[in-house]
Amino acid sequence: MAYDKFNILTSSAVPLPIENVDTDQIIPARFLKATKREGFGDNLFRDWRYNGDDTPKADFVLNDSTYSGKILVGGKNFGSGSSREHAAWAVYDYGFRAVVSSFFADIFKGNCLNIGVLPVQVSPEFSDKIFAAIEADPKTELEINLPEQTITLKATGEKESFDINGYKKNNMINGFDDIDYLQNIKEEIVDFANKLPY
Repeated sequence: MAYDKFNILTSSAVPLPIENVDTDQIIPARFLKATKREGFGDNLFRDWRYNGDDTPKADFVLNDSTYSGKILVGGKNFGSGSSREHAAWAVYDYGFRAVVSSFFADIFKGNCLNIGVLPVQVSPEFSDKIFAAIEADPKTELEINLPEQTITLKATGEKESFDINGYKKNNMINGFDDIDYLQNIKEEIVDFANKLPY
């Protein structure tokens, strides 16, 4: 399944300055029964977003109209815990196209890259600057430039580079998942196979 192409994303951001956010907090286990990758956004951070009677918790950031955007800024060690790929699905389905943190759990990071969410790992110092900028102005924008592998605070021009696997970078720029990538080079694969000695 192809996903949105990712090139340069300029957006305001939603701050979640909580460390060690695990995948059960991102999408509770009771919502993992579905097999399609749709509808998970409704239950993103479900137990933090809603009371037991399904009324929204006014003090949770996703229920605060002050904050919006396609970028989620999380605390250190974002996506720890179980390996459920549904956590990345929920982030994508809600509408986020990038998550910024000073550290990601490896499996969550990989799951994000597989489904079109860009995990941008920054230094703790730059993470602090982002949170401070959003606190000062909730409409402040970040620019995430995937080709250049940079993230920039638009208000100040401060920027930092981030790392990404070259294969995953190419796939995100083209909107490919792994199957799309193989389909895209099908002729090369067939040509290579035809040249093999049998």
